[in-house]
Amino acid sequence: MRTAKTFSIQFWVDRQKAKNGEALIYARITMDQKRLSISLKRRIPLELWDPKSNKLLGNSVLARQTNQYLELARSQLYQSYQELRGAGKLLTAQMVKDYFMGDDKSTKTLIELIEYHSKKIEGTLAPGTVRNFGITEGYIRRFLKSIKLKDIHLGRLNYKFICDFESFLHNSYPKGHPRAMGHNTVMKHIQRLRKMIRLAYHLEWLDKDPFRRWKMTFEKTDRDFLSENELSNLASYEFPLGRLERIRDLFLFSCYTGISYADLKNLAPGNIWVGDDRKKWIVTRRQKTNTRVKVPLMPTALALIEKYAGHPMVQVSGTLFPPVTNEKANLYLKEIADACGITKNLTFHMARHTFATTVTLSNGMPIETVSKLLGHTKIATTQIYARVLDKKVEEDMDRLQAILETKKEASKNSNGSWKIIR
Repeated sequence: MRTAKTFSIQFWVDRQKAKNGEALIYARITMDQKRLSISLKRRIPLELWDPKSNKLLGNSVLARQTNQYLELARSQLYQSYQELRGAGKLLTAQMVKDYFMGDDKSTKTLIELIEYHSKKIEGTLAPGTVRNFGITEGYIRRFLKSIKLKDIHLGRLNYKFICDFESFLHNSYPKGHPRAMGHNTVMKHIQRLRKMIRLAYHLEWLDKDPFRRWKMTFEKTDRDFLSENELSNLASYEFPLGRLERIRDLFLFSCYTGISYADLKNLAPGNIWVGDDRKKWIVTRRQKTNTRVKVPLMPTALALIEKYAGHPMVQVSGTLFPPVTNEKANLYLKEIADACGITKNLTFHMARHTFATTVTLSNGMPIETVSKLLGHTKIATTQIYARVLDKKVEEDMDRLQAILETKKEASKNSNGSWKIIR
């Protein structure tokens, strides 16, 4: 029966696989000139089958029951097609079959996956991570729109889709940015898409992972930090405006403790712990990883806490420092950099880099200790900061030269002549 221009249903029996004069009945659905057969899991006598009328001949109980079953199957197949089309699904014959058979996982779409994933991570991941996923979801919707699609069936996601999405991102300009998206930012968006697709695969909404051959590539970047001189100039600069001084002090506290802005803004007197030796520590949990962090307070950091102990804003907020938004803090840091003659792009996160590089690693602190202070869950994360500074190279070379000179003198004194040390 012809139900639509691109959809038809026909019944047939497989005579080649007949056994004892009986064969299975199949429903053949045709959509956009593509055919697909569905076994109705019923055997009928070949002698009763009429291929012209697509039903059993006669008025026997078997014939009546089978013909009623075929009409019911035809009706349900047509209903499956109409319901999928009415829901705006991107239809294929396989989707109609799965819907009819009660296995409609293949009807899932990318937008449905996005919506499910958004609900799943809500309240379970850090707010910043949820926000980043939201940005990626926005780019996915824009990409679908650019290829003139409102949605796409998960089964149609393939390697080419990922490549096209990557090209789209490389040519996208983030809001308020004068340049196109950087390579590592593109990879981050694709990485989030990959996590969503992986979820669909584990939910069995997908038979195979389209990312199975995809290789993620990240460019190595040098993370900016303040040198010892820049940090000293920043700490000693006298600001005429109180708001700039407060942000400078927050930045310095992060430089001396390695605590990120997201954790620093919530620090309260209860986060100060006094050890057996009467030395004070900051004890908190990283918002990003929920890792417990204990940082001993150096005198410079402790002095900053004491400076704001009686501040009116602190009295109201109950925090160690006057509250300020991250956006405002980074905005004021631009003014602070200009005032101090710092040419680097000063951001609050640079304070954490400065703590890892200038304050700790360059002064000989073991990377394992730095990793613990930063609250990293993997030592590999800390190794990003483990860069060898020019000053450290110079000191190590001077130390090596001194050792070689000592060996040369010792060799000269023992033999009375020069010799090559191997």
